[in-house]
Amino acid sequence: MLYKIGLVGCGAIGTEVAKAIDRGDISAELVAVCDRSSNCVEQLIKSLKNKPIKVNLLELVDRSDIVVEAASQKAVPSVARLALKKGKSLMIMSVGALADIELYREIKKLASDHRAKVYIPSGAISGLDGLKSASLGTISKITLTTTKKPASFEGAPYIIEKKIDLKALQKPTLLFEGTAAEAVKAFPANVNVAATLCLAAREGDVRVRIIADPQIKVNRHEIIAEGDFGQISTKVENIPSPMNPKTSYLAALSAIATLRSIVEPIKIGT
Repeated sequence: MLYKIGLVGCGAIGTEVAKAIDRGDISAELVAVCDRSSNCVEQLIKSLKNKPIKVNLLELVDRSDIVVEAASQKAVPSVARLALKKGKSLMIMSVGALADIELYREIKKLASDHRAKVYIPSGAISGLDGLKSASLGTISKITLTTTKKPASFEGAPYIIEKKIDLKALQKPTLLFEGTAAEAVKAFPANVNVAATLCLAAREGDVRVRIIADPQIKVNRHEIIAEGDFGQISTKVENIPSPMNPKTSYLAALSAIATLRSIVEPIKIGT
């Protein structure tokens, strides 16, 4: 069976997913795309050998076996509700939206009620397999420290609210420290991984530190988890996406790997 994929969002991650399908890296067919920007949709379709069609969200869901959300946190509720009520599989990239526990539980119930599956890639971090295993015991503490160039945080609600002059920073500066739920609202384009950690830890508490470093050349995510299992410590230094410095290239690769896992018969890892 060749899965039919509908792509919502034609930005950095959506484009990488579309091109991977077009190259044959994923045994699936990209049948439809949509985005708020008509220009983005048209540019993406133009770049592909196998042309999907440009449609609205409802038609995209109807034509797809798997709906890929790569748009924004704001898009997640409408995409999820429409896809899951029609029994379609759904992959969510803007996982920060699920820091809203009520929305997460609604999506979980919709998937269960309509016998659908929701897939959440690991994104720009590593170690989720170990964390999922550890969550079967007791996790006492998880800390995520994210460090990026100041320019990566431009336009973030927290930066605007606090009137922080990112261009004035001369050394590593702690911009924010708080819960994952607070972090994804304050920096919606930067720390989706915080929400992913919470879900892997079964809605566990995750503390987030966000640092702007004018000298760093990568997007760094450091995770420390402690509990009755011992300690898990990981550090990933990601190359920023050429299309969007707020997004790590590994996040796009994670989306592609997740789709491959869905369509292939053999599953590897927890």
